[in-house]
Amino acid sequence: MLDKVTIAYRGATYEIGRGRDYFGIWTVDGSRSQPLEWWPETQEGWSAAWTRFAVLEAPDAITPAGRDATRTGAGFAPATGPRRAGAAPRAALAAVLLGVGVALGIAGLFPNYLDGTSLAAQPDNLVAHVIYLATWTVGAVLIALGGSRLRIGALLATGLSIVTFGLFVADAGTAIAGSQAGAGLVLSCVGWLVCAAGSAVAFLIRPDRTADAVGPAGPAGASRRLVTLGRPRGAALGPAILLVLAGLGAAAAFAPAWDSFTLHTAAGQSQTFTAGNAFADPGPVIAGNVIVMVSLAAVVIVAALWRPVRYGAVLLAGAIIPMAAQAISALVQLGHATSPTQFGFTPAQASQLGLTISAGLTPAFWIYCVFVVALVVSCTWMLFAPQGEAVLVGAGTDLRSVDDADPQVPTWHVARAEAYNTADDARSPALDDHDWDTDSDEFDSYEEFTSDSPADSAVTSDSTVTSDSAVTSDSTVTPDSRPDEPGHQA
Repeated sequence: MLDKVTIAYRGATYEIGRGRDYFGIWTVDGSRSQPLEWWPETQEGWSAAWTRFAVLEAPDAITPAGRDATRTGAGFAPATGPRRAGAAPRAALAAVLLGVGVALGIAGLFPNYLDGTSLAAQPDNLVAHVIYLATWTVGAVLIALGGSRLRIGALLATGLSIVTFGLFVADAGTAIAGSQAGAGLVLSCVGWLVCAAGSAVAFLIRPDRTADAVGPAGPAGASRRLVTLGRPRGAALGPAILLVLAGLGAAAAFAPAWDSFTLHTAAGQSQTFTAGNAFADPGPVIAGNVIVMVSLAAVVIVAALWRPVRYGAVLLAGAIIPMAAQAISALVQLGHATSPTQFGFTPAQASQLGLTISAGLTPAFWIYCVFVVALVVSCTWMLFAPQGEAVLVGAGTDLRSVDDADPQVPTWHVARAEAYNTADDARSPALDDHDWDTDSDEFDSYEEFTSDSPADSAVTSDSTVTSDSAVTSDSTVTPDSRPDEPGHQA
């Protein structure tokens, strides 16, 4: 029996679309008489079908069928629209700016930085700056590669630029307070400024829905918002609260003194000093330290609310890296001898007193490390936690991911075809009449097939298929939701 098939999206190997009364997945070159897997022709069925399709196909390979795709041999190539054409030059500009900023930063490692000493001569500061430059380099490479990697690189570089702003303000504040500024400080600050500009250019490039692993959520070629925030609910609420608390804790623990020095004399006397309190420095340096703490807390809160969650994790990673670099810098400093001049003793006086200095770290530093580790764990969870199944929010309403779903709404799982049952079936419960709008709607801009064998497959354009299970025309789609049910516009 002939079965009319409408293909909505296509990847390198698989394609997803709609049959007479179901949603299904087929192979690109195979027969459309029998789908590999299929789901009920319902709102939750389409969400489950897309979840499965996104697992089978790489995000960058997924393109919309119909008027936004053209057949090229066995596969399909996406049409290049004006927005895509405009994004490429901006991505190239962002990558170049980041590259120039990194080059300036590298050049700034060798001239005098502060008080006649270069960063290269201070291993503790050198390590931190090298970590910054390496992260910006990774961001530039990801942006240059394009696709979904562009957004990842932009968020990584942006998070780093936001938090390091305060650190460079503190260094500049040290020079303003009376220390001698060298060419190394100037080059490093200009390098930060150029890297921040590159990060901003990349961040302002609107992500394409088809480049997102979640998949398109609207008309083909539409773009996402630059920032999409959502309130965590259900099982995601606890981790989000812990993330915010860890961020606030790390920001607070950044302020107390981290360095501890104990001076011992030959006569058996000893005295302990602490150094590094963020509020014991001159005013311009305090301002820089406060900016660091506020920036870190703000980025952590935004990352906890960001949708999709994995993009929030990338932004968070950019903010964590400089904070982790500060902890590494403090540990590196322990391995180097402390000069007695730091405490007002000349070398001759230190020798006469038999002065020895032992360096250590205060409890505040280790508390800070605990909070940073908690941030790293949260970031890892956000990156690799499985994306939840879609849920049915209500008749004629949004399709939302589980990140934004009401925990009281049951989750609908994939309903696999019995003929291809390689795992336990998890079928969707039947919907009541009030759960689904039966108003009909039409397909537009998708390719249709009438086939019961590969030889009978014929492509016809601009044709329509009527659905008895359609979302209402006034329904909307959230920015992080699964794609619209084929044939229905947001």
